[in-house]
Amino acid sequence: MIRISRAPVVVTAVCLALAACSGGGTTAVPATSGTAPAPSSPAARGDGTLMIGTVLPQTGSLAYLGPPMFTGVDLALQEINEAGGVLGKQVAKVDTDSGDTTTNIASQSVDKLLAQKVDAIVGAASSSVSESVIDKITGAGVVQFSPANTSDTFTTINDRGLYFRTAPPDKLQGRVLGDLVVQDGNDTIGILAMQDSYGSGLADQVVETAEAAGATVVERVDYDPKAAEFSADVGKIRAKNPKGIVLIGFEETSKLVNELVKQGLTADKHKWYMVDGNMSNTNFAKAPRGTLDGVKGTLPGAAAPEAFQKRLLRVDAKLSEFTYAAESYDAVTLIALAAEAAKDDSGAAIAASLIDASKGGEKCTGFKECADLLRAGKDIDYEGVSGPVDFNDVGDPSVATIGVYQYGENNTFNAAKALEYRKGNIAG
Repeated sequence: MIRISRAPVVVTAVCLALAACSGGGTTAVPATSGTAPAPSSPAARGDGTLMIGTVLPQTGSLAYLGPPMFTGVDLALQEINEAGGVLGKQVAKVDTDSGDTTTNIASQSVDKLLAQKVDAIVGAASSSVSESVIDKITGAGVVQFSPANTSDTFTTINDRGLYFRTAPPDKLQGRVLGDLVVQDGNDTIGILAMQDSYGSGLADQVVETAEAAGATVVERVDYDPKAAEFSADVGKIRAKNPKGIVLIGFEETSKLVNELVKQGLTADKHKWYMVDGNMSNTNFAKAPRGTLDGVKGTLPGAAAPEAFQKRLLRVDAKLSEFTYAAESYDAVTLIALAAEAAKDDSGAAIAASLIDASKGGEKCTGFKECADLLRAGKDIDYEGVSGPVDFNDVGDPSVATIGVYQYGENNTFNAAKALEYRKGNIAG
């Protein structure tokens, strides 16, 4: 039997006015933090068919991360359904776009998913986008599970016990990045961070770590990512002439790179550092050869194993980026295992079983192996492709790995080969 350790999630009736949406019908994939409210009434059971929605980037500033996330979801669903599905039925899926914070796309997508009565939603990728829809999702009694949110905000947000993530909070990536910058000999640091919960939160942790190690952050600029140009922002960094420059942002980072070069703050004269939000920016390939040569960056999670990459490529042969594919795969697999463990596909039942599906029982990998153990009456400890998930009592992974990568002359980095991996306890 699975043990329930998180406070029980009880969903009261919620009246939602939902706009009708066209397109994106429900499909079955073919076989080939906060504290929960006090109980007020018995939670409604699911209808017996697990339905998962996605709110992931097809457009917007993180669109380049969409393909690996969608492919990770699709691979997990394919393997789940090949193994017989959940509760004896095929798992259904509805894909939608998250857009970014410059649009209302995510909210419209969530309305569509709730109208189709999904039990869990995978997404969003952007922390700010997730913040904008978390009340709507969890208020409807639906699990929200992000494979990429790293903002520390979600550790304490009022999520009704329904929010989970496979990406570690920024406190760990920030500590690793801050240590890395100082260990590389940078005693003066400049930071350019996008002004939102992701950028500001990660920058805060870098500052705290770097200054505790004896470095000085001589200039920090929290910029508007929607700005047309960044000459004034970069000019503030140039005025302080730091040895190391940390860039925390999304797609707009390519514009910052161009401006840094224009103002003479090139990567061969100042050491640049990137983060998960911009490491895989496809616009970097358009820069002159050598622009990013030697630049380092951090990505949560270990590199996707080669065997897993091959499985992903069987789903999407054109896939060239694997960032957050493993975390997306693990999110879907854990949702399915939690429903199987609870013998109920409702959001409340899934949330109540997710933590114990991630730790404490017999170790297993993949849906089939773990589901067989559950059906035999055993506790499980799901070992993810992204690493051991081991949720704490607020739905964050309790331990995580951060990879350190380096760009070459072609302005790309090898996502399968990190310079090093640094593991840490999220609370430590």
